[in-house]
Amino acid sequence: MTPALLTRAVCALFLFSAPLAAEGIMVDDAYIRSSTAKSTSGAAFMVVMNHSGADDRLIGAFSDVAEKVELHSHTSDDNGVMRMGEIEGGVAIAADEMHAFKRGGDHLMFMGLKGPLEQGAMVPVTLEFEKAGAVEIEVMVDQDRKPSHGKMKHDRGDMDHTGHEMPKD
Repeated sequence: MTPALLTRAVCALFLFSAPLAAEGIMVDDAYIRSSTAKSTSGAAFMVVMNHSGADDRLIGAFSDVAEKVELHSHTSDDNGVMRMGEIEGGVAIAADEMHAFKRGGDHLMFMGLKGPLEQGAMVPVTLEFEKAGAVEIEVMVDQDRKPSHGKMKHDRGDMDHTGHEMPKD
């Protein structure tokens, strides 16, 4: 192998290594919303599918539209009061399985929004996986989206929203 050919091969390896690291992770039905135009927080929902053949873990997320993005979930205390908080250690997604980030459950919480989330806009988001690495997606702002899990009432009157607002249905 000539030195020039070897150099090209090494460059190609580096050029194409990032997309290959994320191969097998797919995101479907992603959308983001906030409760009002003046909200300082928003939430994103999606289905993440792991077709990689190896267990993986979503360990973080980033976006330029917010100061920080955290993985959040809802829990209820002994009195039935719902609380929202950060998921420590990330979210495991087994090989050939999927995980739904949905209202009332796990979701991506965008805190410190740098501006309003405009209906129909596309928001760039980077999902960080333990094994697959960074997966960049575009998430549509859909303020009108209704929950897909039936006609449940979501007034959230008994939820503790300490530290940030919760998007309203």
